[in-house]
Formats: sequence, C-alpha cells, structure tokens
Amino acid sequence: QVQLVESGGGLVQPGGSLRLSCTASGSIFRVNAMGWYRQAPGKERELVSAISRVGSTNYRDSVKGRFTISRDNAKNAVYLQMNSLKPEDTAVYYCHAEVVPLGLGLAGYEYWGQGTQVTVSS
Repeated sequence: QVQLVESGGGLVQPGGSLRLSCTASGSIFRVNAMGWYRQAPGKERELVSAISRVGSTNYRDSVKGRFTISRDNAKNAVYLQMNSLKPEDTAVYYCHAEVVPLGLGLAGYEYWGQGTQVTVSS
C-alpha cells in the first residue's frame, strides 16, 4: 500500500507565499516522477509542475518564475514553493507520483494525494 500525504495549503493574500509538501510512504521500491496538479471550481485538473527522479523540471506557463518544484529522494518527498501568489492560483492542489511498489516488479503505478486547498484572497 502506497500513500501520498500533502501539507502546507491555506489562505494567503495576493503576493504572498506558500510551500506545499508531499511525502510518499508505504511499500516503495522507487519513486519516479513526482508533480503537482491543481483543480479550481468548475475547471478541469491541470498540471502545475513536475520533476523527474534526476531533477528535470517543467512548469505550466502561468506559474513560471513564481513557483519552484524540488524533491528529496531520500525522503520520497516533493515540494512546491509558491511565491507572488495570485487569486487565479486558488485551487485544490494535488500531489502526484509514479511509484514502483516493492515486490511487484519494475512497473510504475500512479498515485494521488488527497488534495490541499490553496486560497489567494485579500
């Protein structure tokens, strides 16, 4: 059993900062790519940023220069530092990871966190 647990959401004023954290736990052989998605009310879930096991990153255009993704492979953790937050960043943020579980070969499976609310409002 593999779980992703997120933390760090909350309410922040425009221009403020938040740091999201996500840790994968359970019977894990290896964690491959990790990332963050978000879903605003009435909208589809969208990729915010992703990072490979070796540290290659990508970002959606609207967050480039404001958000930074990082990871700690020893802790099976991924982080999202969000600066200069805007009201349009308001959404539920979901952690995503491709995990190779112990004892099931080398195939990776997708897992999701439960989501953490980020609200940017004055």
